[in-house]
Amino acid sequence: MIEGALRSIVEEVRPEALKGQVATYIPELGKQSPELLGVAQVSMQGDLWAAGDAETPFTMQSISKVVSLGLALTELGEERVFSRVGVDPTADPFNSIMRLEMVAPHRPQNPLINAGAIVTLSLLPYGDGVERFLAVRALARRLLGNPDLDADEAVYLSEKQTSDRNRALAYFLRSVGALEGDIEDLLDSYFRQCSLRVTAKDLAVLGVTLASGGVNPFTGERVLAPRVCRILRALMATCGLYDGSGEFAVRVGFPAKSGVGGGIVAAVPMRYGIGVFGPALDPKGNSLGGVRILERLSQELSLRVL
Repeated sequence: MIEGALRSIVEEVRPEALKGQVATYIPELGKQSPELLGVAQVSMQGDLWAAGDAETPFTMQSISKVVSLGLALTELGEERVFSRVGVDPTADPFNSIMRLEMVAPHRPQNPLINAGAIVTLSLLPYGDGVERFLAVRALARRLLGNPDLDADEAVYLSEKQTSDRNRALAYFLRSVGALEGDIEDLLDSYFRQCSLRVTAKDLAVLGVTLASGGVNPFTGERVLAPRVCRILRALMATCGLYDGSGEFAVRVGFPAKSGVGGGIVAAVPMRYGIGVFGPALDPKGNSLGGVRILERLSQELSLRVL
């Protein structure tokens, strides 16, 4: 039943998804075909269903912020992390610098926008960017149950060479005392974590691990504490699709996090993890086809929790 529903929804949504635009401000991302569209869904018991381009690789981009935030909360605790980064939704684009300048103290509004993710990464207690990235990758491998997970070198280099906006955010944050350390070293680990290469099936496993309270159903390992997963799901529900989060909550109604590589991970608490992939984006940087697939699944399977 579920696999048939997934196939039907992918074919129904595919024409509409083509109205989106592939991200080109990171040149390597612009090479993805806008026709790609896939979905995977995993139950708490480890049943997996998929349709469309669910095994096509792409990079996590901002979805990786969920992983680094989970690591920071685990290693440093809530008080330390949220003394430096807020938990409020934003009506601004994910890479906006305007709000940082306008609001004092100059603290990023939440950990799932670029400025917030960079500050969160800077808090991790590691000596340099290599150690920092390896720690994030290690947690991602456990959450996804994929020991071979690694960065896409071409996307990493493309992102590193073109991310003037992220450099501006980081240097501004350092100038007002909200960030410490070597900016280029810090950003190098940020670009690498964003370049972690996954599939929609991988994201579905990540989603169900978060939905279950931190236990990966395929490995049986408790990867994160239930409290950490609740915080991550709450922030995904309120901030996970940037300035499109409110509309997504109304239309779809469960926690999710998007990335400009075209992926979205969703966690339906105590029920399912869902991963979608469609590189053609809407104007807010979210997969147009992915959002539509999740909306249709929410309706057909009664998945709303909000």
